[in-house]
Amino acid sequence: MKLAMFAALLAASAAVHAQERRFDCSQAKDPKACEERVAKMRAAHAQAEKACEGQQGAARRDCMLKNMCAQQNDPKACEEHAAKAKDAYRDARAACEGKTGAEHQDCMVKQMCAQSKDPAKCEALDKERMARRDKIREACKDKRGEELRTCIREQRSQK
Repeated sequence: MKLAMFAALLAASAAVHAQERRFDCSQAKDPKACEERVAKMRAAHAQAEKACEGQQGAARRDCMLKNMCAQQNDPKACEEHAAKAKDAYRDARAACEGKTGAEHQDCMVKQMCAQSKDPAKCEALDKERMARRDKIREACKDKRGEELRTCIREQRSQK
């Protein structure tokens, strides 16, 4: 849950979630511009991953965030947005403390989406993401190491 929420934080703060989320530019007002933005995000993410290679855990998350924000038009605003999102996540965790399992997940979704412009849409997207994650976990539950990574990649590439 922590990693998934931080991944969402990175996406929100640096507009980089291109490899995990499928962008449907055919629905955009300007599909060509959308495709260009997606390509730019993927290139920025790849560059940040290369810069943070060899780091793990919190050090890697901090490195990725700094690299992603450094590539934005306004790096300071990006870092402020990331800090705000991190605070919102911390507040949501505190509000959901003591709950476990599905109850905890539902609580976190409600708390995190309460800040969004359209909480109902946010909750629906989050529940869809959680269902997809659970499906991947079920499909790959007996695997370990490189076999697990391969299984996860294969499951993510399927629609």
